Amino acid sequence: MKRFLLFALALLVGPLAFAQNGGELRFCINSEPKTFNPLLAQDDNSEVIRYLTAGVLLRVNRITQKPQPELATGWKVLDGGKRIRFKLREGLRYSDGTQFSSADVAYTMQQLMDPALHSTTGDAFRSAEGKVTAQAVSPTVVEIAFPAPVANLVNLFDTVAIVSEKSPQKETATLGPFYMAEHKSGSYILLKRNPNYWKKDAAGRPLPYLDSVRLEIEQNREIEALRYRRGEVHLINTVSPAIFEKFTADDPSLVRDAGVSSDTEQLWFNQSPTASLPDYKRAWFTSTNFRRAISQAINREDMARVVFRGHAKPAIGIISPANKFWFNSKLKPHPYDPAAAIKLLQQDGFHQENGVLKDRGGHAVEFSIITNAGNRPRENMAAMIQEDLKKIGIKVSVAPMDFPSLIERISDKLNYEACLLGLVNADLDPNSQMNVWLSSADNHQWNARQKTPATPWEAQIDKLMRAQSSSADNSKRKQYWDEVQQIAWEQEPFIYLVNKDTLVAIAPGVKNAQPSTLRPQTYWNVEELALK
Repeated sequence: MKRFLLFALALLVGPLAFAQNGGELRFCINSEPKTFNPLLAQDDNSEVIRYLTAGVLLRVNRITQKPQPELATGWKVLDGGKRIRFKLREGLRYSDGTQFSSADVAYTMQQLMDPALHSTTGDAFRSAEGKVTAQAVSPTVVEIAFPAPVANLVNLFDTVAIVSEKSPQKETATLGPFYMAEHKSGSYILLKRNPNYWKKDAAGRPLPYLDSVRLEIEQNREIEALRYRRGEVHLINTVSPAIFEKFTADDPSLVRDAGVSSDTEQLWFNQSPTASLPDYKRAWFTSTNFRRAISQAINREDMARVVFRGHAKPAIGIISPANKFWFNSKLKPHPYDPAAAIKLLQQDGFHQENGVLKDRGGHAVEFSIITNAGNRPRENMAAMIQEDLKKIGIKVSVAPMDFPSLIERISDKLNYEACLLGLVNADLDPNSQMNVWLSSADNHQWNARQKTPATPWEAQIDKLMRAQSSSADNSKRKQYWDEVQQIAWEQEPFIYLVNKDTLVAIAPGVKNAQPSTLRPQTYWNVEELALK
């Protein structure tokens, strides 16, 4: 199948509400970004910096969910998805004045696809074994070729930050609306208006309207809400249900419900063979029966009702039913059934002694769950899991920790037993999850970066993910993705808990905001935002 998209050579934003230039937009991130290199952005906070500063060839509009031109004025998908050719805007410069050309795009793709970089963004383009090549055909035309067709190819470029090949500032030179001007560790990051940003509004006024964006580093979500209420910050990307209801009672204009989120909340166990775990615990965590038993012992209905005050529904699997085309409708919710959980555990030799669950070696079943401190809903979810599992004789300890330490533990040190965290889905297409479901991927959290698949079912998922990624036929891709969802539902490497509503806070003085269910919910059109 041949796909073709071509756009006009200029893009003007509009119409927008009258906007006054200037001012500083302020909102919070919950910890230090792990990296300022946009090609390595993996954690949420690094992704915030990437989104606000990096220039991309195209942007997926978070409302229409359709791609629109940015650094590229148009593109053609060729050979059924094996090649893509971009026509670039002329006369653009990076924030430091370095000229932008097709050589920068080619350089970016070479860096991104370098296996030594371990870029999760690059994982999404790995549809098959072989080399990805990028050629600067002319200063304003670049062509990228893949060893096999890549599904959803166009939208994947929404997350590819185009870095400079020649700038002395390297990846800190930006083509986006802002550049990083100041960083006080543990306190704030200040982004200033990029004087060379190319975009204008419909009236010909240069964008962005804002002079700066200040990102306050604040781990505690309740303090963040208090600062918002005082007018010290303008946005909260994710509001807890308790705070949402309180703000609604005080002043409904302070918060908005944008609809069902595409993000997930999940629990998983550390199955890495290199983790410093006792052999008997590793045996628990790698057992499908054990994981399924834990899942059936968790009361998701209560979790949605109590923790999220009805602003969530029990999760079924990888994606929310709100993603109507890609969701496998044959899957049903995992039932809350402690008796069935006990039977599954008995199949693996577990038994109860005086109310304590023990394995066949006589070890009492107990483990710890880490989650990010200051995120009250996650802390409460972990506490509810703790109480649910106590009913079947399992002792759980909950260990909230600061976000950088948590990321280090699950990504580098592998020093943990179980983790409760969320997964951001910025794109509804399954190809955006290549960096999670390929066994070789960095975000294959329960056992990342496998040289060969550790289990037959992971090998099958690898095969299916590559098959859907290399097909241009969405009906076939749907079949492959349905099977991936089925396997994940049966094996439960991730125990999915709830699908939340997208609850956000946008100060009345922020103009032109268009909240979305897709990340970043409140500032995806940051260049258009203005302060009254």
